[in-house]
Formats: sequence, C-alpha cells, structure tokens
Amino acid sequence: MRTGRLLLGTNWKMNKTIRESVDYTRRLLGLLDRFDRSDAVQVFVIPPYTAIEAVKRASEGRLWVGAQNMHWAERGAYTGEISALMLQELGVDLVELGHAERRRYFNETDADVNRKVHTALQYGFKPLVCVGEQLEDKRRGIGKETVKNQVRTIFANVETDCAPRLIVAYEPVWAIGAEHADVGIEYVREMQAYIRTSLEEMLGRSAAAMVTVIYGGDVNLRNAATLVSESGTDGLFVGRAAWEAENFAELIRASLKAIG
Repeated sequence: MRTGRLLLGTNWKMNKTIRESVDYTRRLLGLLDRFDRSDAVQVFVIPPYTAIEAVKRASEGRLWVGAQNMHWAERGAYTGEISALMLQELGVDLVELGHAERRRYFNETDADVNRKVHTALQYGFKPLVCVGEQLEDKRRGIGKETVKNQVRTIFANVETDCAPRLIVAYEPVWAIGAEHADVGIEYVREMQAYIRTSLEEMLGRSAAAMVTVIYGGDVNLRNAATLVSESGTDGLFVGRAAWEAENFAELIRASLKAIG
C-alpha cells in the first residue's frame, strides 16, 4: 500500500568527505535528469554531519537530506552529540533514528528512540525510524512480537496528526550488510503488513495509512524492482549498493520501471 511517491534513500554511515559528498550529489542529480517520470520518486540521502550543509546546498531542494542521529535534548552537557536545534539550522529534512548499529554499539533503547521521535516532530523533521528483529528472534519465532514491541514503545504518545511525517524502515537486523540474506518477498510483505497493523492499533486505521513504511537491509540492484512491485512497500532504504551515485541511479531507474 503505497502512501504517495516511491521513497528511495541511502545512509552513507561513516563514509565520504565533504568533497566526495558534493561530487556524489551532483552526479546523482545529473543522472536523475535523464529519467522519465522522476517525479514519481522522492530520493533522500543521509550524509555524515560534516557534509550535511554542503549536500543540502548541492541538492538544490531536489533531494531530502537527513541526519544519521540526533539527541533528544535541545542543548546540554552531552559531549559528541548533535541537537535538533543544530540540525534545524542546517535545513535537515529527516532524521534517522534507532538504527541497529546505534542500538548495538551505543546501547540505544526503544525508550531513547521514543524521546528522539518526539523531539524530531517538535522541530518539524520527518523521523525515519528503523525497526527489525535479530536472527535469534526469527529462529525462535518471535520476530513479529519483537517488531511490534519496538513500534509500540517508539511511537508511544505520538499524535495522530503527525502520521504523515512518520517513516518506518523495516530492516531485519540479520540481513543488514549481508550479501545473500535471502529474506524473501513474502517475508518482507508479511512483516511490513504486520507493522502497518501495529500502527493501526496505536494511531487508528486512517492515520496509520498515512505513515510511510519502507524496506531496507539487503536491498540491491538485483532485488529492488521485485521488492518495489511485489512486497507492498512504500519505498527502499539502501545500504552500500547506493554508495556510488551511478549504482544508486540504476537502482532508482529499475524501481521506476517496476512501478510503471
């Protein structure tokens, strides 16, 4: 169930200097200019903090530009953190929250992500929230329950009128960075539908229908078109397969062709 334009994006993680980021952005925009129906897709990139301002300028408003994380406090004694106030000054469109690497390496909890979601909404950002089960959850048959608990905690007390700004990225943790994860279209379809059902229980059917639910984890040029056309996703969150502008452009082209 697609809520609007197909949403396709990538997170560069701890990669790319300012110069590399600007070069990537300009090359990607030049390639997109050659596509028919490019207005059917909204593309976003999430560079390192140091490159956000430069990428925002280079994108000329054609790409959404995001941040990879954000603290929930406006200011304070939080060495090494970045606040929403700082990101607002840079013109950030969205903020990625709750990525599996933040949970694994920096001990972030669903309750932490919930606080960040509320701050992101307060400052006018689109919170892009990552949810997904571990391999052990899948093996034990509790993958759905794990994801549902994440959704219930992360979006607790979020007002229904904020639904159009919410983006949920379903990323099975066991598939992130894997070359041959073999998640399967049916599995993706089933899990994304379950996320939608969980949102309906919290926000109501009409509001939940306005939330964008996208898929990430093992997205590449080989499976992008099938995911877009058969999984019921609102878009794709691409990892290393999109770290070169030409590769990302080809993936976007394949996705556009898949939706006719």
